[in-house]
Amino acid sequence: GAPPWMYDSRDLTTHAVVLGMTGSGKTGLCVTLLEEAGLDGIPALVVDPKGDIGNLLLTFPDLEAGDFRPWIDEAEAERKGLSPDDYAEATANRWREGLEGSGQDGARIARLRAAVDIPIYTPGASHGLPIAVLRSFEAPGESILADADALTERISAAVSGLLSLAGIDADPMRSREHILLSRILERGWTSGRDFDLGALIRDIQSPGFDRVGVLDLESFFPERDRFKLATALNNLLAAPGFESWLEGPPIDIPSLLWTPEGQPRIAICSIAHLDEPERMFFVTLLLNELLSWARSQPGTSSLRAILYIDEVMGYLPPTRNPPSNSPLLTLLKQARAYGLGIVLATQNPVDLDYKGLGNTGTWFLGRLQTERDKEKVIDGLESASGATEGGLDRKQMNRILSGLEKRTFLVGNVHSDAPLLIRSRWAMSYLRGPLTRPEIRRLTAGRRSEPSAGAAAHTGSSGDRGAATGPETAESGRVEAARARSAPDLASDRPMVPPELREVFLAPLGSGTEASPPVLRPALLGLADLHYVRKSLGVDVWEDVAILSPLNDASDSDP
Repeated sequence: GAPPWMYDSRDLTTHAVVLGMTGSGKTGLCVTLLEEAGLDGIPALVVDPKGDIGNLLLTFPDLEAGDFRPWIDEAEAERKGLSPDDYAEATANRWREGLEGSGQDGARIARLRAAVDIPIYTPGASHGLPIAVLRSFEAPGESILADADALTERISAAVSGLLSLAGIDADPMRSREHILLSRILERGWTSGRDFDLGALIRDIQSPGFDRVGVLDLESFFPERDRFKLATALNNLLAAPGFESWLEGPPIDIPSLLWTPEGQPRIAICSIAHLDEPERMFFVTLLLNELLSWARSQPGTSSLRAILYIDEVMGYLPPTRNPPSNSPLLTLLKQARAYGLGIVLATQNPVDLDYKGLGNTGTWFLGRLQTERDKEKVIDGLESASGATEGGLDRKQMNRILSGLEKRTFLVGNVHSDAPLLIRSRWAMSYLRGPLTRPEIRRLTAGRRSEPSAGAAAHTGSSGDRGAATGPETAESGRVEAARARSAPDLASDRPMVPPELREVFLAPLGSGTEASPPVLRPALLGLADLHYVRKSLGVDVWEDVAILSPLNDASDSDP
């Protein structure tokens, strides 16, 4: 057959976009790209909104029917009139023949399994590996704090993501919620203070400053309204299952990309189980952490790592400005200098901001659904390639795109003279479709007692970590220990108090030292003037009564 098309990994530092409708082979192409990167020792961070990319763990060097049997679709076997065992045998034969047709074998699969580690993280859920998303409100590193624009971007995206999770649509320039939270984070971060959600909620009620711009705080955002905002965020903290967002190690880019021994990882962040606000919240924080890490790297012209988003629809739209838009655009513009290649895939080309993709050097175009899709893609390819009017034969391009078969792609590369047609090779991974929650739990079960990725002791945030091309942090502890560190003791948090209630802090003299301050416990103080009257007995008595009722756990009798 034809010689294989070789794609220079350095070309990926100018990023790539993969476009194609369902059934075009788009996911298969991207899986094979990740396989090749893994074989070459290049780590990848994957955002997986559909659950397909976990198929990278379904690699079977022996290519035996028994390897495929637990993962086949038994309903599909029934539709084909085959028993599950026969269908597994047919699938193994098909995979063996497909690999042979593209010059591959089981030995190459074994090399892939030995070359790369593939964890699956499930933020906000327990069926995969945990990751403590809300630890990302820690103060950024010096490289971010020293750059006013970078700090503003980081704060804006973090606040937008949090407010979107709470269902609050907040414009960064006009929303008083956004402005207040941004001011709180800026004030805290610049003084080196880390935040968790509980601390942020308390600061909303008592921000520590009394003016915002030229307005006093009460005129800009009255205390009663601030309490409503604090309550909305507190409802997030109190919602069933929210503790899953606090469990596990924090987002740490070097530990996501490399094992402690330096082995590259393809770290899959599976978010299929999340709703849209939760997805936006997680992706925004992840992009911010990645941007901080990238900016801390020395410059290089080589490909250091890959960010792959399997379905980018909604994160880089042409009209709206969601929280993910700013960090993703910044990465597209700046990541090249740090050796970070970005690969974005979608089946809906009209939902992408093509101006934002002006820095995307490679376009993989598969079969498209509508004429509108084709025209939009040709416009984008023309813009990205820098072609002038008439530089591309639009009619010929449209004809080629209309006749593409499955697994066939038209590749436009700014590093090449002209577009060319390629056919993606057979995937080494068994592409069985989206993984279910029980399947992800089965694939990650053996890792739950391993040292957790990112659980290493560290100082600062990812903006200061991983300054070299490999891992810099040594992992320590286990998942359970990481959970204990990351989850706050909610019982010890200072309770929220409505603004109409007066707070008083009482501590007996000499009850604490600087090293060991007194423990304050919440209580409700009731004051009453009681008047007892009984004329027949000649009783007319006034009595002042003070009752202190503890608000802590009922089992604790000590007020």
